[in-house]
Amino acid sequence: MAEADRNRVIAASPTQIWDVLADFGAIASWLDVDHSCILTRGPDGALVGTARRVQIGRNTLVETVTECDPQYVLAYEIEGLPTFLGKVSNRWKLEPTSGGETVVTITSTVRKGRGRTQQLVERLASRALARGSDKMLAALAKRLENAP
Repeated sequence: MAEADRNRVIAASPTQIWDVLADFGAIASWLDVDHSCILTRGPDGALVGTARRVQIGRNTLVETVTECDPQYVLAYEIEGLPTFLGKVSNRWKLEPTSGGETVVTITSTVRKGRGRTQQLVERLASRALARGSDKMLAALAKRLENAP
């Protein structure tokens, strides 16, 4: 398993950030993707178990929520990436600061296997996902910090 963390301080409260993240099907409203929508809702409308479809060019991802602690944590598994990458997930963590801002951390995890080649793939894939996390954090900050 390999993990890569990226974080950013965003000038918004955890509640404001959570409202954007918890609108799980609307990622296309703040991130540069072609389309996003909810495929299925979790049991009784819960966020855990909810799956969204994200279209990025010719690539279609399905992201399914695996963990939800409102205003603190949102985690999801990502399917639709090349299978040689193994299991991939992202975990968002929100930590308020004393100044009214929030530290937002995205941890990208790749699980491929125990062999040397698999571990190399894990490390390289987690680094690539981390670059994507930087873009997501920048887009989230732009959405919240430039909001009217």
